[in-house]
Amino acid sequence: MSPPSAVEVLLPVALDRALTYAVPEGLVVAPGDVVLAPLGSRIEIGVVWDGAPAAFDPARLKRLQGVVAAAPMREPMRRFVDWIADYTVSPRGQVLRMALRGLGVDTPAAAPKMGVRAAGRAPARPTPARLRVLDVAADGVPRAKSALAEEAGVSASVIDGLLADGALVAAELPPPPPPPRPDPYRPGPKLSTGQASAAEALAALTLARRFHVALLDGVTGSGKTEVYLEAVAAALKAGRQALVMAPEIALTGAFIDRFSARFGVRPAVWHASVGEKARGAIRRGVASGEIPAVVAARSGLFLPFADLGLIVVDEEHDAAYKQEDGVLYNARDMAVLRGRFEQAPVILASATPSLESRANAERGRYARLALPDRFGGRTLPEVSAIDMRSAGPDRGDWLSPRLVHAMAETLRAGDQTLLFLNRRGYAPLTVCRKCGHRLKCPNCSAWMVEHRFRARLVCHHCGHTGPTPESCPSCGATDSLVACGPGVERIRDEAVARFPDARVSVLSSDVVGGPEALRAELDAIERGEVDIVVGTQMVTKGHNFPKLTLVGIVDADFALGAADPRSAERTFQTLEQVAGRAGRGERPGRALLQTHEPEHPVIRALVAGDREGFYALETKARKAAGMPPFGRLAALIVSAPTREEADAHARALARAAPKADGLRVLGPAEAPLAMVRGRHRMRLLVQADRAADVPAYVRSWLGAAPRPKGQVRVAVDIDPQSFV
Repeated sequence: MSPPSAVEVLLPVALDRALTYAVPEGLVVAPGDVVLAPLGSRIEIGVVWDGAPAAFDPARLKRLQGVVAAAPMREPMRRFVDWIADYTVSPRGQVLRMALRGLGVDTPAAAPKMGVRAAGRAPARPTPARLRVLDVAADGVPRAKSALAEEAGVSASVIDGLLADGALVAAELPPPPPPPRPDPYRPGPKLSTGQASAAEALAALTLARRFHVALLDGVTGSGKTEVYLEAVAAALKAGRQALVMAPEIALTGAFIDRFSARFGVRPAVWHASVGEKARGAIRRGVASGEIPAVVAARSGLFLPFADLGLIVVDEEHDAAYKQEDGVLYNARDMAVLRGRFEQAPVILASATPSLESRANAERGRYARLALPDRFGGRTLPEVSAIDMRSAGPDRGDWLSPRLVHAMAETLRAGDQTLLFLNRRGYAPLTVCRKCGHRLKCPNCSAWMVEHRFRARLVCHHCGHTGPTPESCPSCGATDSLVACGPGVERIRDEAVARFPDARVSVLSSDVVGGPEALRAELDAIERGEVDIVVGTQMVTKGHNFPKLTLVGIVDADFALGAADPRSAERTFQTLEQVAGRAGRGERPGRALLQTHEPEHPVIRALVAGDREGFYALETKARKAAGMPPFGRLAALIVSAPTREEADAHARALARAAPKADGLRVLGPAEAPLAMVRGRHRMRLLVQADRAADVPAYVRSWLGAAPRPKGQVRVAVDIDPQSFV
């Protein structure tokens, strides 16, 4: 069969279809090959896609410019891209862009790295230093100039002199050895009976080399990581690769330490802070199979694994797995899909599983492995509620007398306290007490958050920042601006004022110095070098602080009143996780919840330790309302530079909505966060039966609706996680 004269090529641009290109004579390409293709006046990297081109005129086709020296995209990955695009109602090219991330440096360097070697002749001037160099280089092995100078104990000028003399010549350096591979036969920690049983079951699923999903449901401190690492070991023993996903960079450091202890080497790490050069090296190693294990954020799902044998989604309930810009997808759900295409098992691990995963386990779609006890016989923390209506702090303070007393007891015992508040900065709102003006972001319908440590006001939605003004921008009054409400910086100040001799640390995503500084701070806490930790949601999970015995939750009601069908579930998960940081060492732990609603079902379930009771109640409420996972949702967000433009197009969309059994369209209504980055936002919501094909309905709807004009944009969010 003669090679094709034209092929379909998918490009990483906002197009939903592949384009047809002519194949130059002598160039051989096949589906999956990475090629260079002209698009307008530029050259794009694209992928040869499946399917034969429709009828075409060869004279009018643009020609491929060549093949990129990169591993072809395997058929399972191409199906993965197609499926995500269909499900999320996104252009296929935008999904492909995520799969090609880092490919710009994926090709080998054009010029090899050069060093020097002995030429086999004596120098014209044989000084002692020169002779030492030639003695080292006598083995004929090429070395870098700096390495040869260091080994011989001479300066770089001696090497340069020998090169000029001809006693040394330039030579290509050998490629660096591949990174050491993890040792799956290295003994792991001794597991409890329950852990060992779960580990054996997961290892058996992994060795079966077929798709299966298992929910690893273990209480905080039950040792879930050690259990699923045995499944990683099984995949590595079988010669396959493993991907372990974490929702936040802050969690990868602790996992890397555990991985290194189990397998003797560090895994490859892939997330947004990894540099482009390292990304290229990881892509090549993953595609060749030289890198067998990767720990990654959600974007790791799109790495070109040669033989993916296991996917682990740690903290599977975490909302950070949902990408909220560009292609809107939930990495937990897409991990299950990738596992299906790769015929690889998927492990979903959590101490507070999502209602979706629990429902799938109850329906028999997922296996469920339970770890109901903490490792080593340790007890779960005792949880109590502090009624802030009758036992709250004095005016101007945020820590109740009971919590302050417990902190003092903990300090005297030499243990650590964690104060949790899910608000960054010093105060979430600044108000002028003279005219009532509130400092608001100029680009968003959100208040500016004061960060007193940096003397800045920051919008946490668009990133707009500016100095804290000395006078009111509205009325000009000086010394009239008042910080309202607490953030973690304000709680830190109160803790320092009450316990001046205590070592206090603030942990949030605002830590100066990025992931490395955050990792150093976490290590210091783990070593017991901090007495009081004040932290946001990033400290709620995945961390093990042996000396932490008291958790104080400053505001347990932080999300209970939110207009979000998942607000109760998320509040329960967050508080259960943060309470679970206490008592993981030798001493028992306790958690105190400051609340204005001690009778709320979430608070009552936490105090009673009745996790199953809460899930049963939440399941009943979701079923009655037809909400996920017992119904389907999709959101269409219309945005425009003006409210009038956004409203007009949203109403036109609503009028074009097709009628369909089991589906209804709600709205349009102004989004709760009505303006972001200078764009006004309106929202329509599709509510449907669980069996409805919501993506197909939305595609049909958009196909029949008027197209956006000017700067109007429509974003589609299938299975939304955020209702802001």
